[in-house]
Amino acid sequence: MDLYEYQARDLFEKHTVPVLQGAVATTADEAERAASAMGGKVVVKAQVKVGGRGKAGGVKLATDAKDAHEKAGAILGMDIKGHTVHKVMIAQAAPIAAEYYVSILLDRSNRTFLVMASVSGGMDIEEVARTAPEKLAKVPVSAVDGISPAKAAEIVAQAQFPREVADQVADVLVKLWETFKSEDATLVEVNPLVKTEDGRIIALDGKVTLDDNADFRQPDHAALIDQATTNPLEAAAKEKGLNYVKLDHGQVGIIGNGAGLVMSTLDVVAYAGEKFGGMRPANFLDIGGGASAQVMADGLSIILGDPDVKSVFVNVFGGITACDAVANGIVQALELLGAKATKPIVVRLDGNNVLEGRAILNSANHPLVEQAETMDGAAARAAELAAR
Repeated sequence: MDLYEYQARDLFEKHTVPVLQGAVATTADEAERAASAMGGKVVVKAQVKVGGRGKAGGVKLATDAKDAHEKAGAILGMDIKGHTVHKVMIAQAAPIAAEYYVSILLDRSNRTFLVMASVSGGMDIEEVARTAPEKLAKVPVSAVDGISPAKAAEIVAQAQFPREVADQVADVLVKLWETFKSEDATLVEVNPLVKTEDGRIIALDGKVTLDDNADFRQPDHAALIDQATTNPLEAAAKEKGLNYVKLDHGQVGIIGNGAGLVMSTLDVVAYAGEKFGGMRPANFLDIGGGASAQVMADGLSIILGDPDVKSVFVNVFGGITACDAVANGIVQALELLGAKATKPIVVRLDGNNVLEGRAILNSANHPLVEQAETMDGAAARAAELAAR
C-alpha cells in the first residue's frame, strides 16, 4: 500500500525522523485555518499517489493564511496524471539551503535491501540517476545488520554529503531504517531531504510503501487505507482473502490458479481480443492452489459483480488440486451464486485428472458454461462472447 505524503510524514514523526509541522485539509477553509495555526507562511501540497505534483502545479507556496485559502482552492479538484486531488497537506515553510535525496527499498533482484543517497536531490532526481549515475550512491544493506550508526556513516561518506551535515544525515538514516523495519515497509523515500538555512536536516517530502503481506501484524495500518479512492471490487476481494486486481478498459474476467498462469492468461486474452474489437482482460485473480467451491464462488461473485465484465475465462491447471476438484468447485459455485451468475463462462482445464474434470462439467451441463481444450481457444472464445 502506497501512503499519501501526509501519512508518510506522520510515520516519520512517530519514529523521530525530523519533520516540519503539517496538517491535512479537504477544503480551502480548513487549509486557511491550518495555515493560520502555523503562523501564515506555508506550502500547500496536493495529496495524490503519483509523482510530478510540483511540475503539474500541485505544490504552491502561500505567503499567509488567506493566500493558503486561495492556493488550496485552486489545487483541490485538480487532475494530476489521472488522479483527482481530494486533500491537500499544509506544511510549515522553511528556508532551504540545499536539497538531498535518500531512500531505503527492498531490492528483490538481489534479495536484499538497498539504500540510495545523493547530494543532488529534488524534482530532477530521476534525471540525475539517468545522466549522472555516479552522483547516486547505491549501498546494499543486510537484513540481519540493518543500518547501524557505522553503516549510516559509510553511506553518508559514499554519497559524499558535506561534512557539516554528515552526522545529522547519518542519524536520519538510522531513524529511517527503524521506520522501514518497524512498519514493514518495502520503500521509504525522502525527496528532498533538506538542509535549512540554519543548518538543520529535515525530511521535507516523504514517500512510503507498506507491505500488505504484513497486515496481520500491523493492525494500525488499516486506518491508513483511503476508502474513498479504493476500488470497491478490490476491497471486497481483499475481505475474502483473494488476490485480485482490477484492470482498466477490460471486458473479459479472468480466474486462474497460480500467478504465473494468470499473467500468461492476461497476455493470451489481450492478443485474442484484437480480433474481436479490442476485447481486453478485466482483472487479475489468482485463486491459488485450493480451488474449493467457496473460493471459486467468491472469485466468480467478485468478477460477475464488475459491470465492465461481459464474459469470464476460468483457466486452471490441475496440480495439487486436481481438475475434478476444480470442476466440482465450479459447479457448486454456480449453485451458490444462483441468479447472480448471468454472464457466459469459458472453462479450460488441464493437468491432473483433466478428463474427470471435463466430464463433471459436461454432466452438470450448466447453460452459462462451455469448455475449451486449449488456452488459446478458450481465450478466443471468451473474447468473442465479450464482444457480443
